[in-house]
Amino acid sequence: MAADRDALSKYMLQEIREDVRTAKAKDPAAQGTAEVILTYPGLQAVWIYRVAHALWNGGYKLTARLLAHFARLLTGVEIHPAAEIGDRLFIDHGMGVVIGETAEIGDDVLMYHGVTLGGNSMRREKRHPTIEDGATLGVGASLIGNITVGENATVGAGATVIEDVPAETTVAGVPAEPIDDGAATIEAPVAGEDDD
Repeated sequence: MAADRDALSKYMLQEIREDVRTAKAKDPAAQGTAEVILTYPGLQAVWIYRVAHALWNGGYKLTARLLAHFARLLTGVEIHPAAEIGDRLFIDHGMGVVIGETAEIGDDVLMYHGVTLGGNSMRREKRHPTIEDGATLGVGASLIGNITVGENATVGAGATVIEDVPAETTVAGVPAEPIDDGAATIEAPVAGEDDD
């Protein structure tokens, strides 16, 4: 039993270190480890979520919900304890983020404040978005329903996403649509051609 606790403690400490490194890498305003640990509500919300998620999976659902509610009061971030969240999620600023019960978030996701991963069904089914590894969700984006945002996709600020977003794609607008990334090539004129 003591060995299990030690292994769990080491695992949690490793997760916290990874989260702090991620915050420092993704936020140029980060001044140091102590500042990140003490003043980054997005990280604090994720850390509390991990405990609440373990309680939820252990059958302590009311306790898990109460802990999630406490995290919301403390950080302004609401994460349902049943949601599935991968490693190194960084929620920048945090305030107003809502992550619903059946949401799934992969590794290395960057999420800004005001993002909603909301449901659109009253049935007990998969009704919240799946966010794959490396995706970025801009300020105030609303992602609604059982949709998937592909790997390394970007959702622009204020976008409303109601359909799947392919990997490596940037979407923006209401409703969100793919946008040109400006990388289109312009053909140079061939010497000797007449200008019309």
